[in-house]
Amino acid sequence: MANHKSAEKRHRQNLKKRERNKLVRATVRTAIKKAKTAVENKESNAADLVRAAESLLAKAASKGIVKKANASRRISRIAKSS
Repeated sequence: MANHKSAEKRHRQNLKKRERNKLVRATVRTAIKKAKTAVENKESNAADLVRAAESLLAKAASKGIVKKANASRRISRIAKSS
């Protein structure tokens, strides 16, 4: 438990950031899954879903939620599969 006022504030901020980051990671995962299934089923909107997944990954990497190398690797794999 935090003993200082500033430590309590940091704890509150970290909890908020963790929830926000969890939401972003879940959104990215969902977008990747949708893109993969669209490509596998040869759907007409597959290119749009792939582009959306790549965009979300790049944004998450720029905000530090996902590491840059991780995002690059995932984007590369999505692009290769499409």
